[in-house]
Amino acid sequence: MEIKEHEVYTLEETTSLLKISRSTFLRLIKKGILNAYKVGGQYRVLGREILNLFNPKVRDGAKSAYHKVIDRVKERLELIK
Repeated sequence: MEIKEHEVYTLEETTSLLKISRSTFLRLIKKGILNAYKVGGQYRVLGREILNLFNPKVRDGAKSAYHKVIDRVKERLELIK
């Protein structure tokens, strides 16, 4: 399926296109990696936002956010020991 820049996609369509779970979709929004809008209580994503995920700058930002989370988890595990 081709992602069209000006098309509007639902949560289900977006998760299907990206082959991710609903929880991953919501995590991407929370981290600011994916911009989505709520319309009538349902998420909508512009095609250009999905395409931006494949931009190297966005990918680097996602890596950075992932490593920050991993580092925090490691720190907490160390505190528990």
